[in-house]
Amino acid sequence: MTDALAAGHRTFHEKLDALKKGLVALSQRAEEVLTLSMDALRAGDVTKAKTVIEADREVDRLEVELEADAIALLALQQPMARDLRFIVSAIKITSDLERVGDHAVNIAGSTIRMSALGSRLAVPPQISEMSRLASAMLSDALDAVVRIDGALGREVCRRDDAVDSLHETLFRSLLTHMMEEPRTISYALELLLIGRNLERVADLATNIAEDAVYLAEGVTIKHHMEEDLGRHGAPDA
Repeated sequence: MTDALAAGHRTFHEKLDALKKGLVALSQRAEEVLTLSMDALRAGDVTKAKTVIEADREVDRLEVELEADAIALLALQQPMARDLRFIVSAIKITSDLERVGDHAVNIAGSTIRMSALGSRLAVPPQISEMSRLASAMLSDALDAVVRIDGALGREVCRRDDAVDSLHETLFRSLLTHMMEEPRTISYALELLLIGRNLERVADLATNIAEDAVYLAEGVTIKHHMEEDLGRHGAPDA
């Protein structure tokens, strides 16, 4: 390998490492914004809820920067095999993480609207547990991507069922409450929206975990496609 080629190779992998670090930073920021939105909800703190909206702007900025970096690597470096899969996955993951920030903003919006309603219900335990599970899924899914760990990615995907189950329980509980206490309908509907947003965060974490499996194993497990790919063969590592 010539000196020029060696330098180019080093530069590519340095940029690839920077992209990985950027994904970790974006994931951490998205998790922080989600945590902030839940803290505001539990405290009924409108001021803190409004800071979520401001904090999400940084998530948006990081997403745009990382997507541009990934596209530049694709266009200028012509990566192959696993590196190519990582960069393509990174573009998808940045979008998923940006949407996590959007869901945190939605939760903050519900907190602000509930504060204006006057009447107040306790935050259902299902919402607190959904938040805990979704945040852990998000962290572990990104860890699976960075470590190229297909087993962890699959394990994260399996956790989504628990979040879905909690979401269904929350819906039934709040529906019953609204029937028994009609005056709380508006407040309960906001809690339902919060549950829906947390369920979507878990779905986005699952998307990222599926990308980890794709990176590690070269197979797509979205929409039960793994069986079809198994018949036709997976991409080269």
